[in-house]
Amino acid sequence: MKLVFATNNLNKLKEVQQMLSSSFEILSLKDINCFEEVEETETTLEGNAKLKANYITTNFGYSCFADDTGLEVDALDGKPGVYSARFAGEPRDAERNMQKLLTELKDKSNRKAQFRTAICLNINDEQFLFEGICKGEIITEKKGEKGFGYDPIFKPEGFSTSFAEMSAEEKNKISHRGLAIQKLVTFLKSNY
Repeated sequence: MKLVFATNNLNKLKEVQQMLSSSFEILSLKDINCFEEVEETETTLEGNAKLKANYITTNFGYSCFADDTGLEVDALDGKPGVYSARFAGEPRDAERNMQKLLTELKDKSNRKAQFRTAICLNINDEQFLFEGICKGEIITEKKGEKGFGYDPIFKPEGFSTSFAEMSAEEKNKISHRGLAIQKLVTFLKSNY
């Protein structure tokens, strides 16, 4: 089955391709000649995921899924949340985002946080939503070279290493996106 993953983030695409079985062919936006950046104008992760999935289905006619992910920090009342990729402003820059977050948490004892991913699947004129949450904490300094985004400063609950210190396989088993994708895959295998 062919499915478009509505993302321009090659790291996300690679992560998802590693997780899906060979019974699904995942196409990128480039594969379908979609070079437009769908502006994320919604105020929720679910809203942005729907926006992107609907754009591909409407304009290109493919079954597709799209995600949006946010890092929600307790001491910052859930921020940066839906604005995680642009936390330090434009252009998007993971290093600046991490530095801003570490600065804002400098004097905070509560460093609890969670990554949350919302996935919207458009298939056969129906729409489905899936969610994945990974709880953890923001550590005080970057650790590890793998991963992307906030991975070097996020340590998942029950682990002594950051996401950036884990292999892709280890991270995919427990990550927010991994959990949401697992729900998506289970749904697809049961229904298609």
